[in-house]
Amino acid sequence: MSDTAKAAHVTIVMIEDDEGHAKLIERNIRRAGVTNEIVPFQNGTAALSYLFGEDGSGDANARRALLVLLDLNLPDMSGVDILEKIKSNPNIRRSPVVILTTTDDEREIQRCYDLGANVYITKPVNYESFANAIRQLGLFVSVMQVPTTD
Repeated sequence: MSDTAKAAHVTIVMIEDDEGHAKLIERNIRRAGVTNEIVPFQNGTAALSYLFGEDGSGDANARRALLVLLDLNLPDMSGVDILEKIKSNPNIRRSPVVILTTTDDEREIQRCYDLGANVYITKPVNYESFANAIRQLGLFVSVMQVPTTD
């Protein structure tokens, strides 16, 4: 499979409880030319269930290329907890995580980077910085390689 075919198979997992923000994010992703599938979730419980699979191991997504867009302020749990779970799971920890949130507290931002976040964007999203981040996502997506089973 060519690298471009691999990039085309990257699934974007969007975890955002505000439907208006979710639509805006998706519209801006599409406007930036990203056509990958977007799987939306409005709470952490459903998103983690999807990411970690029925058995909770993450093995179900071990050979899939995922890119996670994560809001920190969710109704059922903290996005920081989700980030921590993703980055501590050997099966999906290589998946890039982009934080999209209203929280601009510097300690919170640093904590997210320390836990392994790849990009941190504060809402309301400035279209120009969001477009730049989406272009960075495009770079992530184009260089991501789906782990192969030997």
